[in-house]
Amino acid sequence: MVRKKLIAGNWKMNCLTAEGTELAKAVAAQVKAEKLACDFLVCPPFTLLGAIKKCLRGTKIALGAQDVHFADKGAHTGDISPLMLTDLGCSYVIIGHSERRVDHFESNELIKQKAVAAHKAGLKTVICIGETGAERDAGKTIKVCQDEIFGSVPEDASAQNTVIAYEPIWAIGTGKTPTAADVEDVHAAVRAALAKKLGKATANKMRILYGGSVKPNNAAELLNLPDVDGALIGGASLKADDFVAIARNALK
Repeated sequence: MVRKKLIAGNWKMNCLTAEGTELAKAVAAQVKAEKLACDFLVCPPFTLLGAIKKCLRGTKIALGAQDVHFADKGAHTGDISPLMLTDLGCSYVIIGHSERRVDHFESNELIKQKAVAAHKAGLKTVICIGETGAERDAGKTIKVCQDEIFGSVPEDASAQNTVIAYEPIWAIGTGKTPTAADVEDVHAAVRAALAKKLGKATANKMRILYGGSVKPNNAAELLNLPDVDGALIGGASLKADDFVAIARNALK
């Protein structure tokens, strides 16, 4: 099964308007010049979505948000609805990132609710899963990831509206990465869990990204593994050269 690579940048809580628009324009120019055969996605903070949309106009780079509420509207101070995101031009949203699960105590059930609401609004979801360092040391990596698949991925998930991102929490922003063999094992187990939940045909088509200290110098090894269909990139996505270099290496 050939699945087109997706290279996604999660800018997290970084960039003011001037810096963000400069970054987006640089990424757009390089992606356009290189004509790489993969899909691209950038997910800036909420405050930059409108400005970045303008920078990406005329390109094939998709715009995504970093979180969403499950309600269309209402008394939810500080939250953003799925319809607000589509109104801004978003086609993707990240859901269940470990920083949301940990810092905001988000449960599998809440993440599933968000995914259902996002799909209803026409958004594609990038649903994140991954284990802590303690869980890894205890040999629970695959069980944790499979449990998060069963708990966080809604029944309406399909290869058209859902992407899974495996991000070992202990590797995010630390410079540490699991071995290629470890990544291959986890991604295979995640695909098996998706097959059990959604059916083999859907699982075989669904993209599973790897995230956690992805850089140009390790991209080729990690992103050409059998069940790795791209990357969800944090720090390196804040440098246009590194972001595009990861995509270039992913296609070697």
